Amino acid sequence: MPEHLPEVVDPIGLAEKGRRLVGHLSLGELDRLVPMLLCVEGQVDVDLRFERQGRVSVVLGRVSTELSLECQCCLEPMALSVDAQVQLAVVCSVDAALALSEEYEALVVGEDRQVAVRDIVQDELLLAIPVIPQHSSCSQVPAGSEQPERRPSPFAALADLKLKSFLQE
Repeated sequence: MPEHLPEVVDPIGLAEKGRRLVGHLSLGELDRLVPMLLCVEGQVDVDLRFERQGRVSVVLGRVSTELSLECQCCLEPMALSVDAQVQLAVVCSVDAALALSEEYEALVVGEDRQVAVRDIVQDELLLAIPVIPQHSSCSQVPAGSEQPERRPSPFAALADLKLKSFLQE
């Protein structure tokens, strides 16, 4: 099987033929992911199977790579190993996407039925990144965001003065 991945595929046509795509993509090619990365060196391993399950064309497989992100607690580089499972159902409309079972995410295609392989891979990697990337050894509360020390209220001091003056009368 060639390791060169096509740029654009017809997932419905590939599913009808039961095809499989195996290969690599450079991290630098993933334009929506690049701004989040500290280092764009490296590649994504891609293994996608296109098949029919009943009346639905599906894309199953894995994308895996090592991403270099910035820890949001200590702001140091961190490595995130991603091994994301792909489970997409190919649909032609949003209405069809809403009717899918929960086990599949929707891959909405247009009339030309063409999809960029890079977009499938990129979407899966973006979904695999935590909302707040952080080292497992970093505390749950980012540095500098601790609760400030409680000082007594100036109004409480006034209330004490008023109480003292009332008691002295």
